[in-house]
Amino acid sequence: MTRATPTTVRPTDLAALRAAVLDSAGPLAVAGAGTAAAWAGDLQHVDTVVDVSGLSGIVVHNPGDMTVAVKAGTPLRDLAAELAGHGQQVSFDAARVARGATVGGLVATADAGPGALVHGTLRDLVIGMTIVLADGTVARTGGHVIKNVSGYDLAKLVHGSYGTLAIVAEVVLRLHPVPAASATVVLDCPLDEAVAHAARVLARPLEPAALEWCSAGSGPATSDGRLLARIEGTAAALPARVERLVDTLGPGAAEADAGEWEAHASTVRGRPGQAVLRIGARPSRIGGIVGALPGADGPGAGVTVGLGTGVATVALPADADAVESAHLAVHAAGGTSVLRDRPAGFGGPAWGPPPSAIAMLRSVKRAFDPDGRLGPGRFAPWPLENSR
Repeated sequence: MTRATPTTVRPTDLAALRAAVLDSAGPLAVAGAGTAAAWAGDLQHVDTVVDVSGLSGIVVHNPGDMTVAVKAGTPLRDLAAELAGHGQQVSFDAARVARGATVGGLVATADAGPGALVHGTLRDLVIGMTIVLADGTVARTGGHVIKNVSGYDLAKLVHGSYGTLAIVAEVVLRLHPVPAASATVVLDCPLDEAVAHAARVLARPLEPAALEWCSAGSGPATSDGRLLARIEGTAAALPARVERLVDTLGPGAAEADAGEWEAHASTVRGRPGQAVLRIGARPSRIGGIVGALPGADGPGAGVTVGLGTGVATVALPADADAVESAHLAVHAAGGTSVLRDRPAGFGGPAWGPPPSAIAMLRSVKRAFDPDGRLGPGRFAPWPLENSR
């Protein structure tokens, strides 16, 4: 039986978004810029796709309070351009921001970048949110309440829910000043040496704004790479801080061009034909987990490791068995993993084994979306929908 092509609706305000949900009876998916369309589990058939790209623009910016309310379909790079004139920024630098990723999409996928070392993820920067539930209920948190969902911190639940709990309509974000000056120090070294260098940097009052190891791409992934450390601050104080960082890292460390971070972002995104895993673990263990990961040191693999954040990405050849083995190895080591990109038609698992909290996740899913309408399949093979 051939299924009908989903209907796409593109609301431009909150009322139209709510109407779109109420006017559809079957399963729904949320779409934006499409930069994370291949992340997490394969979306099952839906009747309606809600394109939130029409929900775009700043609602209100309070420069004095360092906050901004923005519609969820707003590309973060566009918001950054608007805020730059005020010397302010959303301190968030995920790799796909440059490709037009929207604020709502970045929240929904729990994406993050190297700057999370200091400022955290969007989970830490979101101070308010407006969402629409599967039954059309409009809920707000962190501001004037239309209807509150008692007992839940909405923003933290929606963060990383991949559109399975609610549709994000508006987000209120905490802002920070744009740094007056920035510098990057690099050191060529294998991953195991980078772990030791990073521990020494983090143990001293050097205050790096980012601390990442990135494979170089010309040799075995975990053996051939470089440690990147970013320092931000005042123009007057920066040279002395860079000098202390170079001294701490030792011979071979030197200041480099900021373009090093563009190469890092490219590695995070992976290359065509690769399956990219995002891995999370304790910062003290992340280097060892990635270093022992099956396939991570193979030819063509690309690796980034946040040595202070505990977040890594590993781009592997798109082989289902290899990806499953990687998931199992991460789970056995106490970490978490999810596919954050893969080629069309890839049949490998998007997630590792279910977490110990799977019963709680089912309970939250039933509370927010009892009929399993939103984002069916995104957490497959975990059994969230239709679990009673």
